[in-house]
Amino acid sequence: MKIIARIRTDFPDKFGIPRQSGLVESLQGTIVFEPEYRNPEAVRGLEEFSHIWLLWKFSRSKKEHWSATVKPPRLGGKKRMGVFATRSPYRPNDIGLSCVRLTGLETDEKMGPVIHVTGADIMDRTPIYDIKPYIPFTDCHPEAREGYTSETIRHELEVDFPEELLLRYPEEKREAVRGILAQDPRPAYVHDPERIYGVTFADRNVRFKVTGNRLTVCDVTLIREDDVKR
Repeated sequence: MKIIARIRTDFPDKFGIPRQSGLVESLQGTIVFEPEYRNPEAVRGLEEFSHIWLLWKFSRSKKEHWSATVKPPRLGGKKRMGVFATRSPYRPNDIGLSCVRLTGLETDEKMGPVIHVTGADIMDRTPIYDIKPYIPFTDCHPEAREGYTSETIRHELEVDFPEELLLRYPEEKREAVRGILAQDPRPAYVHDPERIYGVTFADRNVRFKVTGNRLTVCDVTLIREDDVKR
């Protein structure tokens, strides 16, 4: 398959990315087409839709061979499920699927059509294979039955983010970083209250620890000095 575009997000690494799209609606992303596909006619009518599907490549998942079963993190990392009953990146074909909100569509003189989205659970510079409109009357199934995922842990942490540390983020990124932390980025099978974790988001590293249902931010540092003005 051909790569048609790449998405720009604030996640340089996979750790900390929400486990599904739409969980943190304030996350912003920008889709830039590859030169071959920078034709405004290709997105004509897309602005009429509120949501779109993205088919993308798990470009950082490293595997030498595929496994019939995987260990979903939300089941504690010990219970195995069939790979086709999960959304694990370790699949025969490394294809991801995300439903995101379309917030803007513009035409840049050099980059052609540029699509702005929110709620993406995708790393920065991830290759995009395809874009399709989300159509509610066929894509939404309120009566759908949930499998083992109904057993997984569903909770949000209470986030203690000291104001002096939160102010190290630009105002437009503060809601998103709090949302990421509330989703509990830790592996589901690690619950060490003394351990300090780190999430890299929007050119900053957030250090935190978790005690019970409370996440406390310990520090926020810039990754690169030249990003101070951003």
